Amino acid sequence: MICETIKKGTECPFMTNSGCSFNGGVCHETVDQCDGCARAAELSSGWYCSACPDPSSKWKISKCNLATHLATTPKGNKTKINPLKASKRGR
Repeated sequence: MICETIKKGTECPFMTNSGCSFNGGVCHETVDQCDGCARAAELSSGWYCSACPDPSSKWKISKCNLATHLATTPKGNKTKINPLKASKRGR
């Protein structure tokens, strides 16, 4: 449904016929760690995330999994090698 509270005119999964069903009835503003993210949008009442209604909860434990401004480094592809087969290959 279309948001009627903070993000007026945008699609919101928390909006119901009786109003906003999110905790507290309104979305929360972005935190300092969200600066530079493509999902942060400036509205008349402040900066809000278009993907998450409470950005501070995403940053509590570690970095936000929805952040577009953070570079992720892929982990090396470490496959376990069978030592028995590796010793036979060496011959």
